[in-house]
Amino acid sequence: MLYRKIEKKIENYLKNPSNKIMLIDGARQIGKSYIIRYVCTEVLKNKFKNYIEINFVEDSISDRIFANINSKEDFYLQLSMFAGNKMGNKDNTVIFIDEIQEYPQFLTLLKFLKQDDRFTYICSGSLLGVTLLKTPSIPIGSIDINHMYPLDFEEFLLANGFNSSAINILKQNFENLTSLDETTHNKMLDLMKKYLFTGGMPDAVNSFLKNQNIMEVRRIQSTISDLYGDDASKYDREHKLKIKRIYDLIPSTLENKKKRIVVQDIEGIKGKRFSSYQNEFDYLISSGIALEVKALSTPVFPLIQSSNKNLLKLYLNDVGLLTNILYKHNIRAILNDEKSINLGAVYESFVASELKAHGYNLFYYDNKANGEVDFLIDDYNNLSVLPLEIKSGKDYTIHSAINKFIKNKDYNVKRGFVLSNERKIFEEDNIIYIPIYFIMFFQN
Repeated sequence: MLYRKIEKKIENYLKNPSNKIMLIDGARQIGKSYIIRYVCTEVLKNKFKNYIEINFVEDSISDRIFANINSKEDFYLQLSMFAGNKMGNKDNTVIFIDEIQEYPQFLTLLKFLKQDDRFTYICSGSLLGVTLLKTPSIPIGSIDINHMYPLDFEEFLLANGFNSSAINILKQNFENLTSLDETTHNKMLDLMKKYLFTGGMPDAVNSFLKNQNIMEVRRIQSTISDLYGDDASKYDREHKLKIKRIYDLIPSTLENKKKRIVVQDIEGIKGKRFSSYQNEFDYLISSGIALEVKALSTPVFPLIQSSNKNLLKLYLNDVGLLTNILYKHNIRAILNDEKSINLGAVYESFVASELKAHGYNLFYYDNKANGEVDFLIDDYNNLSVLPLEIKSGKDYTIHSAINKFIKNKDYNVKRGFVLSNERKIFEEDNIIYIPIYFIMFFQN
C-alpha cells in the first residue's frame, strides 16, 4: 500500500460535515480511484457500512443508465436499481462517483445533490480540467476541487522504507541549511536517481519495489504514455493529431538549449502562431498530462501578474515517462552520471513536477540581455520572487543569469537557490547552494 499525502485530506472531508462535495482532479493512472476507495472501505469502514461506487466511463460503454440524468430524483431512481439495499443515509452511506467528466451534466447536478444532502459524496475526474473548460454552469460554491499528481519524491521515499521521523530530520537540515553527512547524502542521491527512472506512477513504483525489473517498469510507463494519446483522441477528436504531435515533441524540445515549444515545429508550417494551437495547449495542461512553465521578462510579485504564455515550456507530468522515452531500459546514464549524457532536462522535469505537486504555479525568466533562469516561484515570506537554477553537472557554480537576476534592484530579490548533486550547503552572494533532493521541502 503506497502512502499518499492526500489520504488524510480525503479522510478529514469524509469524517467532518462540509458544505461542498470533494472532487479529486488529476491525470489518468496516478492513483485517484485507489486512494479514495481505500479511505472509504478500509480507513473509514466502521463509519460507512454502505459504500457505493459508480464509474461513469464503465457505464458509458455498457448500460448508460446515468447518461441522460439531469435531476436528483432520476439519479436516485437509477441508483436504486443496483444499489437500493445500500442507500442508507448521509452518516452511513458514501457514494463515490468516478470519472465524472464522462457525463459533464453531473458537475452541475452535484449542486442539487449537495443541497438535498441525502448521502455523503466524493468524486474524481481524469480529464476534469478539460471538462470544466467546456461546462457552462459550474457550481463553484458546491464543489471543492483538489488536484492530485503522481507520487512526489517524499512519497517515493516512504515507499522505499523511509519513515516520517527520518524525513523530519532531513527537513530540519534543509531549514537550518545544514549539510548532510556523506553516507546519508549518497543514500538520498541514490534514491533520487532511482526516482528519476521510476517516476511517481503508482503501478511503476509498485513494480519497481516488487521486482526491481526496469523492463517491466518501462512497459508500464509506455502503456501510460499510449493511454494519454488515446485520451486525446477520445475527448478532443477535432484536435487529436496536433495534441499528440505537441505531446510527442515535449521530450525532444527539452533537449534543446531554450527548452520551449517552437510553434513552427508542431506541423512544420511557417507563419503559425501560438494562438493557432490554443485548444491543444489547453487540453495538454488542463488534462494534467503536461506541466506548463510560463515565461517572464520583467518579474513582479505575485508572478501571475506578468506572465507571457506565448513563450511556453512544457514538461511531462512524470519524470519516469520522460526517462523512458529518452533512455528506455538503459538507466546507466542516470545512475552513473555518464559524462556524454546531459541530464539537465531530466533534473528540470523532476523539479517541475515537485514544485507543481507542492502547489506552485511555474514560471521561468527569459530576458535577451540577461539570459534565462530555470524557475521562478513566489516568495510569500518576503513578498518577492525566488529564482531557482537547476544544475546536473560539476559546473554548478557557473550561472551568470541568476547572478544578474539577483543583483537587479528593480526585482527586489532577497535570495536565490542553485540545486545540484553536490552535498555541501553554503551561501555566496545571496545564492544558496543545496542538494537537488531538498526540492521536496519547497512548499507553497
